[in-house]
Amino acid sequence: MTIDLSSPLAAILPDPLASLTAQPADALLGLIALHRADPRPGKIDLGVGVFRDDSGRTPVMHSVKAAEARLIDTQDSKSYLGAEGDVAYTEALAAVVFGGHASHDRLTGVQTPGGTGALRLGAELLARANRAARVWIGTPTWPNHGPIFAEAGLETRSHRFFDPITASIDFAAMIEDLAEARAGDVLLLHGCCHNPTGVSFSRDQWRALADLCAARGLIPFVDLAYQGLGDGLTDDAAATRMIFDALPTALLAYSCDKNFGLYRDRVGALWVQSSSAATAGSVRSNVLTLARSLWSMPPDHGAALVRIILEDETLRAQWEAELNVMRARINGLRQALAAADSRLSTIAAQRGMFAMLPLSTNAIATLREDHGIYMAPNGRINIAGLHTETVPTFVQALLPHLDAAEEAR
Repeated sequence: MTIDLSSPLAAILPDPLASLTAQPADALLGLIALHRADPRPGKIDLGVGVFRDDSGRTPVMHSVKAAEARLIDTQDSKSYLGAEGDVAYTEALAAVVFGGHASHDRLTGVQTPGGTGALRLGAELLARANRAARVWIGTPTWPNHGPIFAEAGLETRSHRFFDPITASIDFAAMIEDLAEARAGDVLLLHGCCHNPTGVSFSRDQWRALADLCAARGLIPFVDLAYQGLGDGLTDDAAATRMIFDALPTALLAYSCDKNFGLYRDRVGALWVQSSSAATAGSVRSNVLTLARSLWSMPPDHGAALVRIILEDETLRAQWEAELNVMRARINGLRQALAAADSRLSTIAAQRGMFAMLPLSTNAIATLREDHGIYMAPNGRINIAGLHTETVPTFVQALLPHLDAAEEAR
């Protein structure tokens, strides 16, 4: 039966979507729009979390361009790969992540659409295994971390780890909060370049976290999205390898979006380490079933580029050299900020693209309105949004607000 939408009958039919409530706009997307509309030539974008070179561009890496040319010449089909994605990609990437421990019968790896896809797939797997598990997430963190696990039906709890006054790790507070964690709970951890603060756990603190998980029966879920952009590929993977070596069960969400510059191609992977080979078989079947329901088959293009680069000695060397340049630029900007004012000195020892500034909401708004400096509402800045010439301008605009923050304390 067809209903005339202009008829009285249509007017009294209930709207099945009327129960939905409007959701708040994404603050970062709003920031992007504001920056784009700002006509001032000296505006500075420190909000969007992408790498930028000295000219302010987010370039395609030369190694990626070379891999794309090769892919165009050699790819002979656009057929589906399967729910697990490009198996050779996952195997090649596992060697980068886990080193010599990349291959054993308790480790299951699949390709995912970005690191976010890996987090969501892992969340669904954990929820299927134990709906009562709670996920402990450090604050501050990314806005999507909590919702990813909540949408999978898991309860989330927060713990402290960062002291905004000293801009350093507050490990005692973290351990105090995690005293409430119970066996079967999940501990979400950043593998390196601990975002969005820039601070990092020491090796001893990572070892203490591994011991805590072992003693309390917690499942570590490592989010490794910036390998190579902190201290190098091997050093940035050290904490992840320690966790996987120390514990029978662990998960890892990985992103190639940043270290290969493949943001819009959404390239990631999920690895799950099980306590036995038998359990790993069940894990794999469930992971593939869940992936089939979430996105059916992952996109191939970006993963194929990563595979080509990692399998070719020349392209891999070129990629690592480009990654070294990116890392040196970020760390150089950190040094420049730290040297500009003693209150920014902690930024030098931090790693990754981000740092947290102790600024009020009003100060952030004033920096935007008066100086065209755009940053996230919580004071998180993308250091790669600066370049050598804009550091003095940024610091000069920032100083009065640092003074005000000190007085308020």
